[in-house]
Amino acid sequence: MDQGAKPETADDARMPDRALVEGALRFVPLIETYFRRAHSEMPDGLRRLFTNHHLTARHGAVLAQLAHGQELGMGELSTRLEVGASTVSELVGDLSRVGLVARRHDPANRRRVLVSLADEHRDLMRAFVARRAEPLLRTFAQLSPAQREGFAAGLEAWARELHGAGPALRAPSPDAPPTTNGTPAR
Repeated sequence: MDQGAKPETADDARMPDRALVEGALRFVPLIETYFRRAHSEMPDGLRRLFTNHHLTARHGAVLAQLAHGQELGMGELSTRLEVGASTVSELVGDLSRVGLVARRHDPANRRRVLVSLADEHRDLMRAFVARRAEPLLRTFAQLSPAQREGFAAGLEAWARELHGAGPALRAPSPDAPPTTNGTPAR
């Protein structure tokens, strides 16, 4: 702390409005428990792999990005997960050693590595992601299309704020040029 700086007081901090606390903010701890339960809700085989190989939620985030069966480049994974290329490389390397993902060179660009779920774990991972998505899908089913759009926009804005990314956090379109850490590749 700077020697000349005054300690922060309750008056200096911006307290949220009571209606906000009693409304939306009271649900945040309930949502947090959903994410903590992911490991215990994994199918036994997947949970064993995560436990035995010390895989973390960050590894799970990579797998969730691949659950729809597409191959993604390392740069796209880095952008989607908002982490550096070296972190994605380490995570994908761990998952590859365990046999959860497959890597191959892009035939159109041999320097680009494509990542996908390994065939032997694809169905297991897709079933797990589908099961974890059920509460959100049930929630969306209760909302009108306009409410779903607003809900999704609110989640995206919150995620951008939490990650300090601003509007650039949006996933790139499939037609977008390859990126490295969010900047266009040269």
